[in-house]
Amino acid sequence: MRLLIINPGSTSTKISVFEEDAEICRKTVVHHSEELKAFPKIMDQLDYRRELILRELKQAGFTMEDFDAVCSRGGLVRHIPSGTYRINDRVIEDLRRCINGEHASNLGPVLAKELGDRVGIPSYFADPIVVDELQELARYSGFAGMERESIFHALNHKSVARKAAAGLGKRYEELNLIVAHLGGGVSVGAHRKGKVIDVFNTREEGAMCMDRGGSVPTSKVIEFCFSGVSKGEARRVLCRESGIYSYLKTREFREVEEKAFAGDSEAMTVFRVFAYQLAKDIGAMGAVLEFQVDGIILTGGIAHSDRLCAEITRYVRELAQVLRMPGEEEMSALAESALRVLHGEEASTY
Repeated sequence: MRLLIINPGSTSTKISVFEEDAEICRKTVVHHSEELKAFPKIMDQLDYRRELILRELKQAGFTMEDFDAVCSRGGLVRHIPSGTYRINDRVIEDLRRCINGEHASNLGPVLAKELGDRVGIPSYFADPIVVDELQELARYSGFAGMERESIFHALNHKSVARKAAAGLGKRYEELNLIVAHLGGGVSVGAHRKGKVIDVFNTREEGAMCMDRGGSVPTSKVIEFCFSGVSKGEARRVLCRESGIYSYLKTREFREVEEKAFAGDSEAMTVFRVFAYQLAKDIGAMGAVLEFQVDGIILTGGIAHSDRLCAEITRYVRELAQVLRMPGEEEMSALAESALRVLHGEEASTY
């Protein structure tokens, strides 16, 4: 089986070609801000990105007729269970309406279906960030009508959890795992027998990350929002300029680590706080799993840091064995998801 994998991001479009599970071609097209200014809305970029994909494929010696299926990163669709979904008209309608928000990933399934339909091959998306398998108790927040949402790095969570289970000689559905995705955003989830039953929402809960504050004091947020700032300013500061950025004015973890271990005391404190908060989140998910945990997985780009992983492990090593699976292979995870369906697993229906 030959697969086309599409992953549109805010500043790039990644394209991969897989022969079964072997990646034989990868292209990354970078989109400069000046180019994207011509498109008032994300969905206005559809024709522009489609033609870039076709151009890159042609230059690499491929046409759409060469593929058996196309699979894309999922967009902000409705909250759905984990799985590989055949892209249907309702998916497209919800993404065009931005039913759960506007993001570049919304382009993925629309592009995949258009390209697949041209040559009569199936199109899929898998495990978007809005995957929702929360147990009922996890939905309650602390204020009626403001229920907790499941928003996390589902694609990477699920992929590394399956690989970790295989390494332990088990099926994912047989294990209780805690997965901590450490990247520009962070998310920590409790995986019970194949379902993510609780998770710290990457946008507004749990540990801080590079530019989001995680769980910050409600009363202080109220004071800030009524201090004379506009709604747009408040959203910008709280969603893009909080977290580690608010302390050290950088969004690069490597810079934080270098400064910390070169003698910068403030950077060292922030480094230790980051590990401390992540360990607290892992401990909380241990409680969700009644401390019956088969493994703790540290993944994402920041998991390449030996020092950070050692600091987190120091806190949580008594809970379960810690497995490091650094990086985030979204393209191979998407290919694996499509191949499971193409080799006999039933596709989910949106």
